[in-house]
Amino acid sequence: MRFSALEILKQGLTGNKGWTQHWRDPAPKSNYDVIIIGGGGHGLATAYYLAKNHGITNVAVLEKGYIGSGNVGRNTTIVRANYGLPGNSEFYSHSLKLWESLEQDLNYNVMHSQRGIINLFHSDGQRDAFVRRGNAMRNQGDDAELLSRDDLRKMVPYLNFDNARFPVRGGLMQRRGGTARHDAVVWGLARGADQRGVDIIQNCEVTGIDIENGVVKGVQTTRGPITAKKVGIVVAGRSSQVAAMAGMRLPIESHILQAFVTEGIKPAIDHVISFGMGHFYISQSDKGGLVFGGDLDFYASYAQRGNLPMAEHVMEAGMALMPAIGKAKVLRSWGGIMDMTPDGSPIIDKTHINGLYLDAGWCYGGFKAVPGSGYSFAHLMATDTHHEPAAKFRLDRFKTGRSLMDEEGTGSQHNLH
Repeated sequence: MRFSALEILKQGLTGNKGWTQHWRDPAPKSNYDVIIIGGGGHGLATAYYLAKNHGITNVAVLEKGYIGSGNVGRNTTIVRANYGLPGNSEFYSHSLKLWESLEQDLNYNVMHSQRGIINLFHSDGQRDAFVRRGNAMRNQGDDAELLSRDDLRKMVPYLNFDNARFPVRGGLMQRRGGTARHDAVVWGLARGADQRGVDIIQNCEVTGIDIENGVVKGVQTTRGPITAKKVGIVVAGRSSQVAAMAGMRLPIESHILQAFVTEGIKPAIDHVISFGMGHFYISQSDKGGLVFGGDLDFYASYAQRGNLPMAEHVMEAGMALMPAIGKAKVLRSWGGIMDMTPDGSPIIDKTHINGLYLDAGWCYGGFKAVPGSGYSFAHLMATDTHHEPAAKFRLDRFKTGRSLMDEEGTGSQHNLH
């Protein structure tokens, strides 16, 4: 079924009883050309672009839970391309361009809203750093606009501009940045991949990776063994655990990043706002809830619930930036498992095992990278050559020390990225 204004009107008038399933629920076959381990945004995007761009349709996406149950459903939905270093800058620029045409490609409303993202600065040094970043963004061909304190007072008057510790001095804005609806993104990608013949297999956990003489042969799952010529690992915070099944030790630590949403209120925040000194970011959903988050929990963990001290820290930062939100009731919180690399940048590369590929280490950048990651990883798996925007995301940079991309300039410590 395709979506159109006429179809929506028809279904609304007939009790919404005519909608069909968005994708099939097939039983796994015994053999595929390609297996994608992980049915999140990156895994589904990889399968979609394998079929769309390369004509490879004998593909299985294996998800141990249900579609949307992992990090893609546990984030703050921010989409942006405001990176400053070569390697990251080209990649996220490419990903943002894909976001801008994704709904037309999928014929699915992923609620991509280019409401603009504002990164606040609070000191002379931070201003200079954002000027450099803005220039790098514009040199890359993306938009960037430096805002003065007076500009911000007109745009976002509800901020605490005169905070004694963190006075707002100005900001860097990317008007093409914004948000998207996280679950709609995976539903749309799953539907698009399924329409092209990809098997999306839920409740199918991978328990082992079969390797013979340095060549991948397939996987063991809770629904039986499946053979394949190529296997891609796309499991975010579980990357180290799945790679260990192939005897690999990755330069990744898994940390929890918490997020929160309030009760619905009247429209108040038109943009995504990032509070640099407090490491706090906030936007308002279409339902009216304020969606916000902050720092990592700062200890390695696979628990998706987070901890209370970090929740308190995030609330403190929110109150320092925007005291008016203090009366809003927090409805729920959640935690996503972040796969943190030492330099804060991702990995899209072949492994030393023939036929085994890795897409991991997205740190804070996972959701905004969904279409770009899938596009580049599909290119790598189909052609065995790196897609140019992702050409610097090599795994061996952690072995050699060359071509590291320390985007925040905080050094090679996971809990500082």
